[in-house]
Amino acid sequence: MDPKTLQLDPEIAKAAGKAASESYRSKSPYPYGSFEEFLPPEVLDNVREELKALPEAETSFDRPQEKLKTSYVPERLPPYTRNLFYILNSRPFVQFLENLTGIKGLIPDPYFAGGGIHVVGNGGHLDIHADFNHNAILNLERRLNVLIYLNKDWKKEYGGSFEIWNDDMTEMVDSFVPLFNRMVCFNTGSTTWHGNPTPVNHPDGEPRMSMALYYYTATWDGTKKAHTTLFKPRPGTADQADRETRRNEVLQDVLPPVMYRRVIGPLRRLGF
Repeated sequence: MDPKTLQLDPEIAKAAGKAASESYRSKSPYPYGSFEEFLPPEVLDNVREELKALPEAETSFDRPQEKLKTSYVPERLPPYTRNLFYILNSRPFVQFLENLTGIKGLIPDPYFAGGGIHVVGNGGHLDIHADFNHNAILNLERRLNVLIYLNKDWKKEYGGSFEIWNDDMTEMVDSFVPLFNRMVCFNTGSTTWHGNPTPVNHPDGEPRMSMALYYYTATWDGTKKAHTTLFKPRPGTADQADRETRRNEVLQDVLPPVMYRRVIGPLRRLGF
């Protein structure tokens, strides 16, 4: 990638994906990979400089499962950072991902739903979860996540490491410190359990920051059931089950749509 223009060479991008494909696809319990020094470092230095001043967050979370987490969509960010997101949604980068993962027909999200810049403050965390599986605006199936970390000189003891867990939550399979210029990519599904559950604890109060992008395929159909983010507590920890989301799913299954819309609003206002 050219640090000034942010342009990618399509052939180099495809070759890089092919070179890492065997390692990526052979991972279990689901395909994933970690890539060090992923972009020219001056690219992310420019991003960090622009992000010293952030606009008001589009979304923020402060509940037991996701605490002190905020996110920022690219179109409200400064131009260099915004253009980097657009390049990571472009054909050369998508072809890199297709050659890496073997998933053909990947579709980037022009709305960046749930994506953008993610910031987790000191004391914040994101419990182990499987991501929402359906982009309702585009009617697409979510297939792939890309995370690029922006944290200089981050150490494991500062918390916030990205973790991969097996399906029955008996083992943490892998863990990655959110180091500057490390990219983590992984297939997504209803049982691809991951998160950063260890609270951020930077000695100087710096937050954990990352870029997040999601990719889809046009494979959604009536045989599949949409779900929001599914949280799964780790055994022997203080992690809490997400009873609110589970309750909402049950109500949505058993109530007619009109009645569900009438019930869910008052329940939320009452704190249930």
